[in-house]
Amino acid sequence: MTVAFSGTFGYLLAPIEHKPLGIFLISLAGFVLTGAANIVNQLKEIELDKLMKRTAQRPLPTETLTPAQARNYGYVLAVIAIGLLSYFTWKAALVGLLSYILYGYVYTPLKRVGPISVFVGAFPGAFPPMIGWVAATGHFGWEPGILFAIQFFWQFPHFWAIAWVADADYRKAGFKMLPNDGKKDIKTAFTIMIYTLFLVPLGFVPYLLHITGIQSAIITVVAGILFLCQTFYLMMRPTDKAAKWMMFGSFFYLIIIQIALLFDKV
Repeated sequence: MTVAFSGTFGYLLAPIEHKPLGIFLISLAGFVLTGAANIVNQLKEIELDKLMKRTAQRPLPTETLTPAQARNYGYVLAVIAIGLLSYFTWKAALVGLLSYILYGYVYTPLKRVGPISVFVGAFPGAFPPMIGWVAATGHFGWEPGILFAIQFFWQFPHFWAIAWVADADYRKAGFKMLPNDGKKDIKTAFTIMIYTLFLVPLGFVPYLLHITGIQSAIITVVAGILFLCQTFYLMMRPTDKAAKWMMFGSFFYLIIIQIALLFDKV
């Protein structure tokens, strides 16, 4: 739902006349494309999902669905999603297809290789607002670029906070998500802080590009500073509890800035 809304957010932020049909279709495209990519992920990790408590009850590990059923359903969803994006523009469809491939076929196997998976996974995770903007306007530029950049750097504290909390479960499946040799210590917390730091100045750029007004710029910068403060707390107390608070904080940060930017668009 978060990914689907991010695509709708980029579409609504674009300077066009928005019609209900367009809003519905871009939302549906984002939701269906995310589902298709997640199906690829789960097909490739059936045996691994059986090892982890949080995934053991998924349809494939429990054999509620067969791999063939899931595969066929996933392909249908992928075709529908790319078709919906093509309704807007081939550029949006192309980025959507790239996102699907990167998440399902590149990011997924890299999760057992090392933290490089988070870097690769940050691309499909940050594409939705860009896809929404390009679907609305038909062109790339600085505007969709900054929307991509904000969500790109947000991915690191978001995913690493999740990986920190779920570390024991991830280790059962051989996932190596955390930086600095997978240690839950001050060095990993410092790495998370460095990536979060970029969100503070990036929050001001939509105003400089005349996408939004000064009010949202203040809100996004303040939200970025508060989010950054959570990383300082994690550095002082590198515990699962602090990481869990940061995980929840990452969700609130993204929702707050997206709403702020939408209500203050120029």
